[in-house]
Amino acid sequence: MNSLQGHLLIAAPHLNDPNFFKSVVLLVQHNEQGALGVILNRPTETTIEDVWPQVSQSACNAEGHLYQGGPCPGPLMVVHTDPTISQLEVCRGIYFSTDKASIEQLVGQTSGPLKFFVNYAGWAAGQLEEEIARGGWLSTPADSSEIFRGDDELWPSVLRLAGRRTRLAGVDP
Repeated sequence: MNSLQGHLLIAAPHLNDPNFFKSVVLLVQHNEQGALGVILNRPTETTIEDVWPQVSQSACNAEGHLYQGGPCPGPLMVVHTDPTISQLEVCRGIYFSTDKASIEQLVGQTSGPLKFFVNYAGWAAGQLEEEIARGGWLSTPADSSEIFRGDDELWPSVLRLAGRRTRLAGVDP
C-alpha cells in the first residue's frame, strides 16, 4: 500500500456526496487501518474566538474560522507549522494536534499559520483506495500554500494542479 498521508484528496467533479462535493481533504493519516483527513475548504460561520471560552480559560490570540473537517464527530483539531507542539507530522513542515495542552499553546501564541477543524473525514481499511479506484478522488502532494487557504477557489485550483501533475507524469487522468 502506498500511503497518501500528506496528500490532498480532491473530489472528482462527478462526486455528488454532499459531505464531499467540491471538497479538498488533507490526508493527515493513511495506513493499512484506514485514513483520516480534514476538509480544507469548508469554513463555518464560527470563529475560534467564539468557541474558545467553551474549550479553555487560557488566552486566545488566534484568529480565524473553524472548518468543518468532515462528517465524522471528533475533537477540536489544528493543522499548524510548529514542530515543538506536534502530535503528528503530516508532511514536511505541516503538523497536526488534537491534544488540549498543545492546542492551548498554539492558540496562545501569535506566530505561524493555524487552521482549526471540528470533525473529520474517515475511511475504513481499503475504503479510500476503492473510492480512488472508482474515480471519486484525485490526489496530489500537499504544500502549505494550499493547506492554509480555504477560499472558494481552492477546489478548482488544486483540481487543475492535480491534472497538470498527472499529465506531466505521463499518466492518463
